[in-house]
Amino acid sequence: MPRILITAGPTREYLDPVRYLSNASSGKMGAALAKAALNAGFEVTIVSGPVGCHYPQELRVIRVTTTDEMLQACLQVFPDCVGAIGAAAPCDFRPKAVSVEKIKKTGDDTMTVEFVATPDIFAELGKIKQPNQWLVPFALETCENGKEHALEKLRQKNGDWIILNGPKTILGGYAEVEILDRTGTTLATLSGTKESVATQIIGTINAELRMQYAE
Repeated sequence: MPRILITAGPTREYLDPVRYLSNASSGKMGAALAKAALNAGFEVTIVSGPVGCHYPQELRVIRVTTTDEMLQACLQVFPDCVGAIGAAAPCDFRPKAVSVEKIKKTGDDTMTVEFVATPDIFAELGKIKQPNQWLVPFALETCENGKEHALEKLRQKNGDWIILNGPKTILGGYAEVEILDRTGTTLATLSGTKESVATQIIGTINAELRMQYAE
């Protein structure tokens, strides 16, 4: 069976031994996609940040904490996969310096922290993607021209399709997404439980792949 890679959950970038930068990603969409992919006949490796949800036992699960750890795991797994879906919400920045001890209050009203960019996981996968592989990153956008931003991300990452969603999708079990191709064409607009949306996402990807192979 063909194997695919799915990333899920948040990453954490530590400021000191107890404080970190992260987000509210639950891993539920990644878990739902993994289950849908299994049902569609794929083998699945999931690279997951720290989450409280449970993944299907049939998966190979690689657990990571930081964005760089997620990148390294993905670079190791992706060459043996036919495709990858990026449902994770990795941190885009990390503190430039990490304190070895818990940072204590000094009496000052403010504290300045310098951040540096973390690697773009799917852009790095896009660099090593082979002609027989495909990439489907997610793009969470909050602005009015989110579609344009998503398409720019798709080009930068050398992806094939991109899944555009908003911050409401992060929490709970409901999702609203739009699947776009490289031309900006909307292939599907989906809403519902994450399980039902994930099944339709996998179905849309499979349909697009069948069309490509038929050409």
